[in-house]
Amino acid sequence: MTGIKIAWSALGGDPALLPRVSTVVREGALEARLPVRELARACVGACALAGAELGARRGGPAAVPDVRVDDGAVAAAFHSERQLLVDGRAPVTFAPLSRFWRTADGWVRTHANYPHHRARLLDALGVPDDVTAVEAALAERSSLEVEETVYGAGGLAVALRTAKEWAAHEQAVAVAARPLVERERLDSARTRVLAPLDATPLLPAAGVRVLDLTRVLAGPVATRTLALLGADVLRVDHPQLPELSDQHADTGFGKRSTTLDLVAGRRTFEELLAAADVVVTGYRPGALDRFGLSPQALSERRPGLVVAQVSAWGAYGPWGERRGFDSLVQVASGIAAVEGSMEQPGALPAQALDHGTGYLLAAAVLRALTEQSHEGGSRFVRLALARTAEWLLNGMGAGAAGDNSYDGPGAWLAETDSSLGRLRYALPPVSFAGGPVDWARPPVPWGTDPARWV
Repeated sequence: MTGIKIAWSALGGDPALLPRVSTVVREGALEARLPVRELARACVGACALAGAELGARRGGPAAVPDVRVDDGAVAAAFHSERQLLVDGRAPVTFAPLSRFWRTADGWVRTHANYPHHRARLLDALGVPDDVTAVEAALAERSSLEVEETVYGAGGLAVALRTAKEWAAHEQAVAVAARPLVERERLDSARTRVLAPLDATPLLPAAGVRVLDLTRVLAGPVATRTLALLGADVLRVDHPQLPELSDQHADTGFGKRSTTLDLVAGRRTFEELLAAADVVVTGYRPGALDRFGLSPQALSERRPGLVVAQVSAWGAYGPWGERRGFDSLVQVASGIAAVEGSMEQPGALPAQALDHGTGYLLAAAVLRALTEQSHEGGSRFVRLALARTAEWLLNGMGAGAAGDNSYDGPGAWLAETDSSLGRLRYALPPVSFAGGPVDWARPPVPWGTDPARWV
């Protein structure tokens, strides 16, 4: 079974629509030992097909539009955070303390891009903010000791494992038992009625209001994609937790950005929720539940809502409440060992778990909207980077060979002026006949929009 069939089946899509998808295969794009190009192509293709399906459902073309997936566009987009230039300046991707480190018995990888994560890592190790000091402290400890000590302090570090070692881990067993895309109907809310579409380009999510409660990187990729397809996306962050500026610029296309304290600004949030159609969350599982933001609580207050969640490790198992990022999942799951070795770990050619899961999450939202249009019901969809990693390691379908070569991202890059400066960026890879080819607006500075719908 090919990757697109697997992804589309996981989304509950009609297999009769799969012939609508065509692919431009480009050898050399996203080269890796694992089938990264096939995974990326499948996730983007399923997302584009979900958008085309919803567009047809809303009275656009008589038939579901044809979908075209170009490996070149996909590869450029899966490197979007690296392709971004702001007034000619290259982005900052990983901070000095976010890297692989040797331990007494192997390797660990840390993530310390955010100041609070860096502080917790240093506190756990009892060292100053100095690379040499961190290196010396880690070299004296075992990998698993570092993993548990740093996580216990609220920081982020994982030990390098083989795929076999991870498969035997209790968290991996819990992850593998779940579907690639978890889908649930929460109630019997009435059928969703979306206004017919008659404009050009075809924007399947036009008029859909999306509350974006996500951070780096899968969630923002999903909501950036929904914005491309016409949704009114309002990104909401806590005023004391600013997003990294380059990351915000990369994933902010098509969106508005506001700040809101969910305690002090509870009334404002409830007003936003009362008019929202979709809520997307990307925080650590359970972190938002205390604010009444569990899927069940949200749907009770706003019947007919689509709630979408993404996390690193999954919202279950012994690691269900742990923080995580793409780079850490690669290390724990065995991907880093496959792409390198246990003596010298490697990495995927892109943060493919983040990007791939992001497109699948957007696809799950689009499919939920389609299902609501004839079945009703509040909907809950959930994905995890670790489950996408399991698919990449064990379940991807075979890829297709092609006659085209990948000569770099140049053909899929564009430039625009913005209030952040002159931006060079990767164009969206989601493409179907009559659909959008770019976002309607560039990103705005973090937190500059009012907390209200337009």
